[in-house]
Amino acid sequence: MKAPKVLEHIKPAHIACTKEDIAPIVVMPGDPLRAKYIAENFLSEAKLVSDTRNMFIFTGTYKGVRITVMGSGMGMPSMSIYAFELFYFFGVEKIIRVGTCGGLIPELNVPDLILADSAYNEGNFAYSYNGDPTHLVFPSKSLNETIRSTAKDLDLHLYCGTVMSTEQFGFYSDNEHVLARVPKNIRIVAEEMEAFALFHIADSFEKEASCILTVVDSKFSDVFMSQEDREKSLNESITLALESIIK
Repeated sequence: MKAPKVLEHIKPAHIACTKEDIAPIVVMPGDPLRAKYIAENFLSEAKLVSDTRNMFIFTGTYKGVRITVMGSGMGMPSMSIYAFELFYFFGVEKIIRVGTCGGLIPELNVPDLILADSAYNEGNFAYSYNGDPTHLVFPSKSLNETIRSTAKDLDLHLYCGTVMSTEQFGFYSDNEHVLARVPKNIRIVAEEMEAFALFHIADSFEKEASCILTVVDSKFSDVFMSQEDREKSLNESITLALESIIK
């Protein structure tokens, strides 16, 4: 199924810049302050091109390649708004989400890296978006292969698996009843809140999207990454995303 159509005269409601201000490749953390951190510490000649609702969008260059970094906000509704506008109005071709997650299997520890090879959601996001009843969606196969290859070049260990995109912050809720309803042939390795929406919307536009996650807490450990560390200490995943998306 394809993306829903909007009226021809409609302009983007949440991104205030020209199409030329946005690069065709985008690295997308959840936190807009993390986008600012990436722009200031990894990009050359970074320019703030939109700050509507304080969702900062910067465009600059990384190793000579023009790239945009912006926040997605928290949750599938916020991600869906920005991903849709980037693909539909601004001609973006690739998005790599750089986010955080909670580990749900004992093999994962803080701060391991995960590459999502699928995303599961129990709700009706896909059906509401374009009438698709699916609950399991997939990233770009070619982009994921590039990320895996790049991780080897950078000597970074990646754990690949299915993530669950929840509709509430798992750390503040009892997710065991939700996990108990996941089909037995799907092994959930971690939970986060945005990947399902990103993958489904990218697929509807026949565009590329992937998701790299850093484990910041685990149901099997008392270790918890601080808010400050979440904002500024995810350099491995940021570097991996930037190196992969320019290839």
